[in-house]
Amino acid sequence: MLRTLQADEVRLVCDFALDGEPPEELEASDSIIGQERAIRALRFGLDIPAAGFNIYVAGARGTGRTTAVRHFLKSVADERGVPDDWCYVNNFKNPYEPKALAVPNGQGFTLAQDIRRIVESAKEEIPEAFQSEDCQAKRQEIRDAFEQQREELHRQLEQQAKAKGFVLQATSSGLFIVPVVDDKPLREQDLLRLDDETRKELREKQRQLHDELKSIQREIHKLQRRAQEAVTELDREVALYVEGQLFAELEEKYAANAGVVKYIQEFRDDLVKNIDVFRAGPESQNPGETSAAEAEWMREQALKKYKVNVFVDHSDTKGAPVIEELNPTHNNLFGRIEKEARMGALATDFTLVRAGSLHKANGGFLIVPAEDLLRNLFAWEGLKRVLKNQELVIEEASERLGFMATRSLNPEAIPLNLKVVIVGSPELYHILQMLDPDFKELFKVKAEFGTDMECSEANVRKYRSFFHSLCNKEQLPPLAECAVRRMVEYGARLAGDQQKLSTRFADLADIVREAAHYVVTDMEEAVTAEHIARTITEKDYRSNLMEERIQKLISDGTILISTKDAVPGQVNGISVLDLGDFAFGRPSRITATVGLGRQGLIDIEREAKLGGSIHTKGVLILAGYLMKCFGQTTPVSLTGRLVFEQSYGMIDGDSASGAELFALLSALAELPIHQGIAVTGSVNQKGEFQSIGGVNEKIEGVYRICKLQGLTGQQGVLIPEANVRNLMLHEDVVQAIAEGTFHVHACRTVDEGIELLTGVEAGAMQSDGTYPPESVNGRVQAKLRTMARQLQAFTKEQGEDKHEE
Repeated sequence: MLRTLQADEVRLVCDFALDGEPPEELEASDSIIGQERAIRALRFGLDIPAAGFNIYVAGARGTGRTTAVRHFLKSVADERGVPDDWCYVNNFKNPYEPKALAVPNGQGFTLAQDIRRIVESAKEEIPEAFQSEDCQAKRQEIRDAFEQQREELHRQLEQQAKAKGFVLQATSSGLFIVPVVDDKPLREQDLLRLDDETRKELREKQRQLHDELKSIQREIHKLQRRAQEAVTELDREVALYVEGQLFAELEEKYAANAGVVKYIQEFRDDLVKNIDVFRAGPESQNPGETSAAEAEWMREQALKKYKVNVFVDHSDTKGAPVIEELNPTHNNLFGRIEKEARMGALATDFTLVRAGSLHKANGGFLIVPAEDLLRNLFAWEGLKRVLKNQELVIEEASERLGFMATRSLNPEAIPLNLKVVIVGSPELYHILQMLDPDFKELFKVKAEFGTDMECSEANVRKYRSFFHSLCNKEQLPPLAECAVRRMVEYGARLAGDQQKLSTRFADLADIVREAAHYVVTDMEEAVTAEHIARTITEKDYRSNLMEERIQKLISDGTILISTKDAVPGQVNGISVLDLGDFAFGRPSRITATVGLGRQGLIDIEREAKLGGSIHTKGVLILAGYLMKCFGQTTPVSLTGRLVFEQSYGMIDGDSASGAELFALLSALAELPIHQGIAVTGSVNQKGEFQSIGGVNEKIEGVYRICKLQGLTGQQGVLIPEANVRNLMLHEDVVQAIAEGTFHVHACRTVDEGIELLTGVEAGAMQSDGTYPPESVNGRVQAKLRTMARQLQAFTKEQGEDKHEE
C-alpha cells in the first residue's frame, strides 16, 4: 500500500543511553569492532600449526582491516615466545656457502662480540707472544737443530767424496761433485786426457756419489719439513696458549648450542692455520711495496672472515615478531646480497648478506598488502615457493630472470616457521582462487571484513569506545555525548541502513580528526554535534563542485527539468553520479513515445550504444509486464521508444525501469504525470517495485532541485517500500518533510505508483480480463486495442494496394 513517510521514518535518531559509565579503552583483541566472523577466522588461522593455513584478509578499503589485523596480531604475539636470533658465519671449508647459526634471542650480538673479542685479543697478544724471548729461543732451537743435522749430512757426504777422490763444489746452480788429482780438481778437458779405464772408473764413482747426494738431499728436505712442522706446531702451541683460555670459555658458554660450538672449533682451527695474519703488522711489510694504511686494510680484509653477521636480531623484540611489509619487493621480502667496491671491482662476502621481511618475521607473523605483492616482479612466486618448501633461501633476483650472473654467495637456507597474512580485496581473493591453484593450498583461511554491523546498544558502546581510544591515542579533544550520537547517525548513513552501522572506521576517524581541528580553532574543550555537522558539511562542500554546476544548469534551463508541470509520457528519473570521494543524485528527464508498429519497445540508449546490459535488461522486463497485464486479451502491437533526455554518457542499472514504465503507461493512457514527483525503483514482470541503491543521494538531489525551483508542498520522491530502512537523509530534507513542503512516498507495486503520479485510479483486472474504462490500466488497454485495429486495417489496406498494382 502506498504511504507517505513521516519525518521520523526517514532518518535514524540515536536514542541509546550513553550517559553514565565513562567509555572504556579498547583492548587490542577488541579493536576489530563488529567483525566477529573475521576474528574467529583469524584465531583459527593463527592457532592451527599445520602448513598451508596462512590467512587472506578480505575487505573493502577504509574498514580498518590492516590496522585492526595489526593490533590483533600484536595482542596474540605478546602471548608467544620470542624466536631465535639468526647469524651468518664464514664457512671455512667453502667461503661461497656461508653457514646459518640459530642462537637464543638476544645472543646474536653477544656471540658477535665474543668472537670479536678473541680476534682483537689475538691481534694484540699473538705478536707479543712471538716476540717473547722464550718463543724466539724455541724457534731458534728448532732452526739450530735443523742446521746441525743438515751440516752433519753434508759433512758425511764430503768425507765419502774425499775418500773416493772427489770434492764438493757449491755453485749458484747447486752442488757439483768434481774429481781430484793431486789435491787439484780436474777440469773437463783434463778428464778427457785420461785413459778410458781411468775415466770410466771415475765416472762410476761420481755416479755413486750423485746417488748418495740425492739421498742426502731428500733427507735434508725431510728434516726441513719436520723443522717447519715443528715451527708450525710451536706457533699453534703459542696461539693456543695465548687464546686457548678464551676459546675454552666460549665453548663452555655456548655448550648447549651444538652449531655454535662446532663453529667455534672451526674458527679456532682456522685461526691457528692462519697465524701469520695475526703475527704480521705494518712494520713487517717490505718498504716501498705497500703503505701502512694499505697493509692494515688488507689485514682487516683477511680478518673479515672471522666476523659474525647478526642477520636477524630479536634482542629488543617482545613476544613473537609482527612485521608489516608495505613494499613487498623481491629483495625486501627475501633478503639480498650486497656488494662493495674492492680494488676497482665489485665483491661480496657473508657479512654483506641482509635479511628480508620473511627472515625478520620468522617465528611470528608477516602482514603483506595483496595488490602490491602481486604487482612486484617475482614477489608472489617467491613467497609461494618459500611457503611450499618451508625454508628461506637468499638468491639474486637476476638469477630468476635467467641472466648470466657473476659468482656469488649461496647462503645456507633457514627453516621457515611463520604465518603470512595477506590483506586485499574480496575481488582479488576470488580471482586468485580461480586462477592460481597454489593459492588455495597455501592460504586456506579467509578472514572477511564486512562494511557494516548491527546497530545495537552494544555496538554503539563499541563505537563510543573507539572514538575515546582514538582521541586518547592522538591527543584529540574528547567527544561529547551529543557528538557520539551524531557519529552513530553518520555511521548509519555510511552503512545506508537505519539498522546497521558502518565499519569504515578510517572514514569515521577522519571525521573526528576534522571536527577536533574546528574545536581547537574555536578554542573549545570538546567536540559537539555542531562540530560533527560542520565537518560533514565542509567535507561535502570541498567535493560537490560538479553537483553545484549541474544544479546551475538545471536552474537556468540549460538542462530541462520541470518540478511543477504535469506532462504525459514524461517523468523525472534519478541517477547517482559517484565521483569517488563524493556521490550525489541528479534528476533526469525520461520520455516515452508510442506509435503503430510491431517493433515493440526500443531503448534509444541501447541503440546509441550508451546503455549497459543491466539497463537493457530492465527495458526488456517492461515488455514482459505489458504482456502479463494486457497481452492476455489484447495484442500488444506497438512501437515505443524510451530515452534519457540530454544524457550523453553511459547509462547502466535498472533503477530507472520503474520511471520508464510510468512514462510508457502515461503515454499509452494519455494521462499527464505530475513532474514534481521523481521516481526511482526497479520493477519485475509482475509489477512489483524493487529496491535500488543510492536512495539517500537520489532523494537529496531531487530535494535540492525542487528547492531551487521553489517548493510547492506537492513535490517529492517515489521509492520502493523495501528502501525505507535505507533512509538516512540530511537534516534539511528531514526538516522539509516535517514541515510538509517535501514528501517521500513508498510503494510496493506499479499500480500504487501510477495512481500517485497521475491522480487516477490504476484499476484492477476484472473477470473478463478487462479493466475499468476510466482507470489508467483501462485507458492503456483501450489504447492498445485501438492501435491493434488501426495496425490491422493499415496492413490490410497496404495489402490491397499491392494486389491492385
